[in-house]
Amino acid sequence: MTRALTIAAAALCALSAWVGQIGCGREEKTVLSFWVLGSEGDKVRSMVEEFERTHPGISVALQQIPWTAAHEKLLTAYAGDATPDLCHLGNTWISEFVLLRALEPLDDRLSRSDAIDRGDFFPGVLASNMIDSAIYGVPWYVDTRVLFYRSDLLAQVGYPNGPKSWDDVMTVCRVLKSDRYNIRYPFFFPTNEWVPAVILGVQYGSALLRDEQTYGDFRGPAFRRGFDALISFYQKGYTPVGMTEVLNRYHAFAEGYYAMYITGPWNIGEFQQRLPAEMQDRWMTAPLPTADSLYPGPSLALGASLVLFRSSAHKEEAWELMEFLSTKEHQLEFYKATGNLPSRISAWEDKALVSNAYVGAFRRQLERVVPLPQVPEWEQIAMKLQYQLELAAAGELSVDETLVSVDEAVDRILEKRRWVKEQAREP
Repeated sequence: MTRALTIAAAALCALSAWVGQIGCGREEKTVLSFWVLGSEGDKVRSMVEEFERTHPGISVALQQIPWTAAHEKLLTAYAGDATPDLCHLGNTWISEFVLLRALEPLDDRLSRSDAIDRGDFFPGVLASNMIDSAIYGVPWYVDTRVLFYRSDLLAQVGYPNGPKSWDDVMTVCRVLKSDRYNIRYPFFFPTNEWVPAVILGVQYGSALLRDEQTYGDFRGPAFRRGFDALISFYQKGYTPVGMTEVLNRYHAFAEGYYAMYITGPWNIGEFQQRLPAEMQDRWMTAPLPTADSLYPGPSLALGASLVLFRSSAHKEEAWELMEFLSTKEHQLEFYKATGNLPSRISAWEDKALVSNAYVGAFRRQLERVVPLPQVPEWEQIAMKLQYQLELAAAGELSVDETLVSVDEAVDRILEKRRWVKEQAREP
């Protein structure tokens, strides 16, 4: 009988340890739920394992979620009160989850943190994590847009380091389009990308939305100037209308079918892998041209951040993991594994970044980036703008018709936001 009881007790002890309960002299482990979006889930796994080794009282349940399914899964989790402890979110999603009161403000934790210095983040990037003066995300990696260009072709027309202004860009386009060079499309502005239209609008001084971000301001004079400038590339034949003429943008770039393109840091690796060996010293990156006298012109503060969910029962432990992943050393490790650019300014002093000629343009550009409007409806707004851009580029709508249509659609999209604002003002 005693032997049977001993065996039973041992079995119960093993089971208790397995499920993480206190028993038999072993302490309970806190289990953190950490959702990571996209391929970054595989890349961060080794760092999570290191965190578990250095924090033996914490276990991390890492879940990788495809970007295409992430938004719906997060909303479903919120509705079912099943959000993770912490998550990796695209910066444009933060305002939506703040509106739902799903995210924990981080100002107090940041002010007490020895691991994270908020002054070590690019100001424009940190601003993209701020809603109504409160910080809801810690920038994990940054993204912005710069100019990729054929350095050999631009050197021939006097701009080996890239054009500094949009007037310079037009000069380059005019010369490259001439019979002497016969470049089919000097600049590639894909009609299925809204980012260049927004960048040019911002560069000409547009805030994109007005009246506390409750109405569209796309037909305002500032955005109109930027949109006019963009449409002129299509009208002059400097960029293709539609997407059928550039089926493979890497091949077209190598062939000299186009010479300039605004894109992001992921294309550094793509250009290095997809362009032939003889092309590797014939392209370069540069900060964006400017519409004013200050170079470079503004670009967008994009990227992704780490957020802490308000419903988490393990906020302190989750914050420890956020601090761990946000150190300069781990941001550099993450950059080397993924190519995602670090958000900590001090990390950019590492030779892995300093020695990369293509990355330098991003470092300079990050000093002049601005956040997108921090409204949950931004993705809908961007898709509407993109659709209307395609019509304007094809000449199916005038600039005036396009921007009036965009504003009308945006005003409808923001109708609920106006109602909420009005209710908040009522006594």
